[in-house]
Amino acid sequence: MTGFRVALGGAQEFYGVTPDLTALGKVIGGGLPVGAFGGKREIMEHISPLGPVYQAGTLSGNPLAMCAGLATLNAISEPGFHDRLTEKTNAVRDGLKEAADSTGVPLAVQSAGAMFGFFFADAPKITRFDQVVACDAERFKKFFQGMLKEGVYLAPSAFEASFTSAALTDDDIRQTTEAARRVMKTL
Repeated sequence: MTGFRVALGGAQEFYGVTPDLTALGKVIGGGLPVGAFGGKREIMEHISPLGPVYQAGTLSGNPLAMCAGLATLNAISEPGFHDRLTEKTNAVRDGLKEAADSTGVPLAVQSAGAMFGFFFADAPKITRFDQVVACDAERFKKFFQGMLKEGVYLAPSAFEASFTSAALTDDDIRQTTEAARRVMKTL
C-alpha cells in the first residue's frame, strides 16, 4: 500500500528498513493490473529458471501496464517530487485538524508521505488497534457523508488510509479545508 506514496524507495526507504523481499502491486504499473517482487539473492534464486518455484501471470509484462509504470517511475523520480507531495499531504492534514479544533471536534490526524489518516478521538495520536476501534465511527460516517455532499470524496471507512495526489492544487486543499470546517460544525 505504501508503494511510492512515502518515498521513491517506498516505506522501506522512509523507515530505513532492508527487507528480505519486496512486493509491489499496481503502483508499479501506474495503477494498471501488474505486480512485481524482488529480494535478496538467496530468496530469488528459488524462482524459476534457477529454482523450483514457478511464477507467471496472465498480465505479466503487459505492454500498457509497463508503459504506465515507466511513466509513473519517471514522474516520481523527479527531484523534489516526494517533498512536494508530502507538503500537500501536510497541508490537508493540518487543514483537517484546524477545522476540527476550530469547531471543538476531537480529531487525531496522522500522516507519512502522501498517506494520511484521521480518527475522531480525544487521543492526540492513534498507534494501536484498540485505539482505532475505540474511535467514534458514527461521527466518521457523518463526516464522510457531509464531505461527500460538499464534493470531497474521502476513503469511506474510518479504518482506511487516505492519499493525496500530485495533481492536488492549493485551491483544492483550500476548498477541502473549508468544506471540512463546514461539515465539522454539523457534528
